[in-house]
Amino acid sequence: MSNNNSAKKRERQNITRRMRNRAVKSEVRTAIKNFDKCVLAGDKAAAEVAMKESFKLLDSATSKGILHRNTSSRKKSRIYAALAKLN
Repeated sequence: MSNNNSAKKRERQNITRRMRNRAVKSEVRTAIKNFDKCVLAGDKAAAEVAMKESFKLLDSATSKGILHRNTSSRKKSRIYAALAKLN
């Protein structure tokens, strides 16, 4: 347990930020899962829409510093590859 006020405030801020970051990461994972479902179903049009949504969320998380840019790039690359196989 922290003793001084600044450390207590940092703990409160860390909890708030952790919850916010977890929510953003969850949205990203959900979008990628939706894309994977579209690919498994073989629905190219829906997969392209899901891809755009996934990319938007990945870029947003990267710009906020929640995901590393290499992580985002790797996930995008795998999404592109899965969509290319669908053709």
